[in-house]
Amino acid sequence: MKQVEYPGSPRHARRLAQHVFSQLTCLGTHTITGLLTTCGKQFTDWTADYRMYRHGRVEADSLFAPVRRSLCQRGKGPIVTALDDTRLRKAGKKTYGVKYMRDPLGPPFHTNLTLAQRFLQISMACTAKDGSARMIPVDCTHAPIPCKPKRRASEREWRAYKERVKKARIGVVAAQRLHRMRDALNAEGQDQRRLWVAVDGGYTNRSVLKNLPENTTLVGRIRADTKLYYVPEMQKPKGRKKCYGLQAPTPDELRQDDSHPWQDISVFFGGKRRVLRAKQLRPVRWRVAGGEKNLQLVVLAPTPYRLTKTGRLLYRKPAFLICTDPHASLKDIIQYYLWRWDIEVNFRDQKTLLGVGEAQVRMPEAVQNVTASSVAAYAMLLTAAETQNNDITQAPTLPPPKWQRTKSHRTTTMTLIRSLRNQLLGRSIHFSGFAVQRNADSKRQKSYFDPNSALLYASRYS
Repeated sequence: MKQVEYPGSPRHARRLAQHVFSQLTCLGTHTITGLLTTCGKQFTDWTADYRMYRHGRVEADSLFAPVRRSLCQRGKGPIVTALDDTRLRKAGKKTYGVKYMRDPLGPPFHTNLTLAQRFLQISMACTAKDGSARMIPVDCTHAPIPCKPKRRASEREWRAYKERVKKARIGVVAAQRLHRMRDALNAEGQDQRRLWVAVDGGYTNRSVLKNLPENTTLVGRIRADTKLYYVPEMQKPKGRKKCYGLQAPTPDELRQDDSHPWQDISVFFGGKRRVLRAKQLRPVRWRVAGGEKNLQLVVLAPTPYRLTKTGRLLYRKPAFLICTDPHASLKDIIQYYLWRWDIEVNFRDQKTLLGVGEAQVRMPEAVQNVTASSVAAYAMLLTAAETQNNDITQAPTLPPPKWQRTKSHRTTTMTLIRSLRNQLLGRSIHFSGFAVQRNADSKRQKSYFDPNSALLYASRYS
């Protein structure tokens, strides 16, 4: 494992590298004690490992910086990112940031609540020659919801609480992280490249659209009945200038308007090339985005599909997008927005494969640093695989199961983790038919991973 440059002391950097590497090789629960047993430190004092996260000795931005620089060096076009928030389920109410939130996995006919923490993540697209892209996390931050004061609190305390609520809104936090991302790119010499941000409907609001950093374009979903306006043509020589002209058709009215023809756009989605029908209307203005900002409306036609080969033809719902760049091409807008779905894959892999959110820490600094280091380990794994063009054939790999007949167009995260574990375990333990046997005179390479401890102390309840 290549040593990562870290601004802290060498002792803290070495301990943090052990934890990051253990995040990928841990066989049990991804708690702090689970990471310690993975690297064979279960018989030593563990207080330094907990203090490392609590006392600000972990800098999340320094962990994501090598990943961001590596992805920026792969291309010269625009930098495409996706932004979204996720919830990490918790059982205790005393942990910092845990609140009752709406469960996004609940049924649409009933609102469920769950105890969870809210985190905001930005993932950057790593493009391939066939037009596909893999989203890799480059930023992860805790976005807690402030707690209400007691019932007998004073009026001053309630005013302070309302101010904290305004600053903690997810749109405000998203705009701050985008400015931080833009500043980091400018400091690394990427100031001439345009930053694209693909979001869902929860971020196409006033807090984000009116606070976008310079040289940044946002693409997001809007409602079907959104009121848009044309750019005013005639301006009076005196008096206040108009910001909005005549009312433009709503997105759903534009979809049903036959005077605006459909265009066939070829995009990469779902592992292959597909042709989608789309309409565009530009320039338009929206009161939510401000009267001086010209936008572009994009309407995607419902996509037909069949549940079976002989089944009847069904249609998905149409999609309505808004873009802050009125001169952007229709193909780029649709393709960049379709790449956004891969951030949902990031969330699934982080929770199910790497155990993000399983660490039992309570303090604010520890909650942020432990989760960020787990996401950074996942990002480093994907970056290493994409840097080698997914070429893991030279390493000892496990044969696929018999039931895995279909081959994915890209290497999955579980395949990368299995390959990493196979390389490490193959040096100490020999499984017949799985790994290449070591020579008797070869020395064991130094590693942060202790296979004996990781196997014997692996537990889902550690």
